[in-house]
Amino acid sequence: MDLFAGNLLYYFAITGLAFLLSMMGIPSIIHIAIKYRLFDDAESHRKLHRLQISRLGGIAIFCSFTITILLFATTVDYQAANFLITSCIILFGLGLKDDLYGVNPATKFLLQMVVAVILVVLGDFRLSSLYGVFFLWEVNVLWGGLFSIVLIIFVNNAFNLIDGIDGLAGTIGVISTLSFGVFFAIGNGNALPYAFIAFAMTGAIAGFLVYNYSPAKIFMGDTGALLIGLVCVILAIKFIELNKIGLIPNPNFYSAPAIAVAVLLIPVFDSLRVFIIRILHKKSPFTGDRNHIHHRLQQLGFSTKKILITLSIFNIGMIFFAVTLQNFGNFVLISLLFGICIILNMIITYCLGKQNNAQYQIKDIFFKDTFSSKKLEL
Repeated sequence: MDLFAGNLLYYFAITGLAFLLSMMGIPSIIHIAIKYRLFDDAESHRKLHRLQISRLGGIAIFCSFTITILLFATTVDYQAANFLITSCIILFGLGLKDDLYGVNPATKFLLQMVVAVILVVLGDFRLSSLYGVFFLWEVNVLWGGLFSIVLIIFVNNAFNLIDGIDGLAGTIGVISTLSFGVFFAIGNGNALPYAFIAFAMTGAIAGFLVYNYSPAKIFMGDTGALLIGLVCVILAIKFIELNKIGLIPNPNFYSAPAIAVAVLLIPVFDSLRVFIIRILHKKSPFTGDRNHIHHRLQQLGFSTKKILITLSIFNIGMIFFAVTLQNFGNFVLISLLFGICIILNMIITYCLGKQNNAQYQIKDIFFKDTFSSKKLEL
């Protein structure tokens, strides 16, 4: 806590600078998008907007985040920031091309793989243990590196998948990065650079959200969503490693992996659920549909504002839940977190079933909506 208080001015300065740069850059991006007709595809079956809106908001997030990090990185002599910035530049190019012209899925995956390898191999952003999850502990460099690469790619795309309604991905991104920022800020001196990174991203997203809340004037596109996902998963990995029991004499947080899962619970669980359902129904896990959590809440009659409030409160509640019960251990706590999500998901499925058919029963959640190929409701 002393470290947090001592650097409080830095944290406010970083967040504030990123916020102002992002917020001030958006009007120019909107103007250019209108002038050159760089709009989102209003014909997409997964979009609810009838107006043409630019998907280039990620440019402001990237520029404000990068500028802020470069300005403050020298104050802590943090060399690993070079690998993070390099990775962000690659994803920025990938996302920008995808937002403007589209990108072949194979190319997109290949570049995400390159980014993950750079971060794991050169930046040393990798997990060295599974910390008791599934009763597994230390892993060697090879398997730890491979798992970290898969994890980076998965979370990177998970944020992209929840970017379906105004303000959702950005709000979850702010909650995630702000949480990690606070966790790092109250940690030891080694965590200081990651607090800077977290707060810089918090400010960059918050500046963008000024123009993204309903009715949205601009979207973040793949450029923003991929960048937010990348920074969040990198922060999660370092948070886990810097609170490793056995390596750190007195870690600030026990069950760090479970706390990290709680921070990223909404995009992670939603993506896992959608992928599993698609595979059970013999569909490609990468096939787009309207089966994400925000789509399902919309089907129940929730407005955009209510969806944002509901998911934000749930996300914050799960973070407090994990921090409060961190002495339970990773396996138990992660099981509880996913168990809560599964129960709530079943409730949503049941409500949707009842809404469409008064004869709907609890067993139908499994036999009609989970394993049946006729519906994709779970």
